[in-house]
Amino acid sequence: MKDLITYIAKALVDKPEEVMVTEIEGEQICVIELRVAKEDFGKIIGKHGRTAVAIRTLLGAASAKMKKRSVLEILE
Repeated sequence: MKDLITYIAKALVDKPEEVMVTEIEGEQICVIELRVAKEDFGKIIGKHGRTAVAIRTLLGAASAKMKKRSVLEILE
């Protein structure tokens, strides 16, 4: 899951070297924290949050295949 979010985030931002993804894994739930440069924050969120929703949808589909639940937190 971490690799998927890293790939998507690096493709969207202007400064891919500042993308940091942290994965906190539990038994049933996996929390993924995404940090980007301050000026790239809007590109990850998107207009009215549409890009963030799309990323979360992809994450949910990928994690459902693995029979887990994943949560994406986008941090400033």
